[in-house]
Amino acid sequence: MLCPFCRQSETKVIDSRTSEDFVIRRRRECLHLKCGRRFTTYEKIEETPLKVIKKDGSRVPFDRGKIRSGLEKACFKRPVSDEQIESVISAVEADIYQNFDREVHSRYIGERVFDMLRDVDQVAFVRFASVYREFKDVNDFVEELEPMLRETGRNR
Repeated sequence: MLCPFCRQSETKVIDSRTSEDFVIRRRRECLHLKCGRRFTTYEKIEETPLKVIKKDGSRVPFDRGKIRSGLEKACFKRPVSDEQIESVISAVEADIYQNFDREVHSRYIGERVFDMLRDVDQVAFVRFASVYREFKDVNDFVEELEPMLRETGRNR
């Protein structure tokens, strides 16, 4: 490990601790006589990047930012906090990494977001559904809303 201050390669580990998932935090000290400074490094397991298989068959790297973007658009001017959005993103991401090793279909990701958003905010859910399901006409829209409307009627 090179010292970031003097660029010498002789360092020693003073302390190691785990932080976050699969990340090790190490405090190091430069052993060069004129330097002796301390610094922190982080070691993380190198994961094989997960690929998302798009509708057209192309493959792109998984990007949680795309999920965030879609959720923020659906939740625009709705009483949904950043914490709720982050919670949905984290749950979807955890589900994907738990169930897939190398590739996941974009449809699966969309369905997971779709299911979770239903419980967060119904208006945001409808907005997301209108884009995600690519409704062709009003009948498609009503068809998607009927189960939610029946559920709301039972709860009154």
